[in-house]
Amino acid sequence: MVDLPELPDLTPGEAPPAAAPVASGAPSLLQTVLATLVVTVMAGAMGALFAVPPPAPASEPAAKTEASPGGVVPAASGLFEMPPIVTNIGSPKDTWIRLEASIVFDAKAVEHPETLAEDIAGDELAYLRTVSLSQVEGPIGLENIRQDLNERAAIRSGGKVSELVIRTLVVQ
Repeated sequence: MVDLPELPDLTPGEAPPAAAPVASGAPSLLQTVLATLVVTVMAGAMGALFAVPPPAPASEPAAKTEASPGGVVPAASGLFEMPPIVTNIGSPKDTWIRLEASIVFDAKAVEHPETLAEDIAGDELAYLRTVSLSQVEGPIGLENIRQDLNERAAIRSGGKVSELVIRTLVVQ
């Protein structure tokens, strides 16, 4: 048999005695605010610890700028955007290539860069028509194409173009 607690004797109209407060297990409002404050301070400290330093203010441009990892381009050089070249490649015939490039040239030696860019674009078009798809695939293929295009631009310009910069190369 189960022992039940003894109930107090109540007279009619008398209120039962107040029960003792029951702990609900939920954190109080003060505990919640304190925990939020601690987590916020910790997050701010971690953010300050791992913060990226702000970029240094831009100084005056240097006399030389780096155009590629291999070479330095003189400050007197110019940049001219060539017209886009769109053609089908040599193999397979139904594959098309689009090349958008710019030339970096010696501004003192070239009077009409647009004429030079058109000549180089015609030469690049003839070259791209002979390329096969396997020659363009992968990073090695892209580097080889870039070197070939740079070499052709330098030869066509008589050494006045120091680099041909590929902006986009799309094969479809």
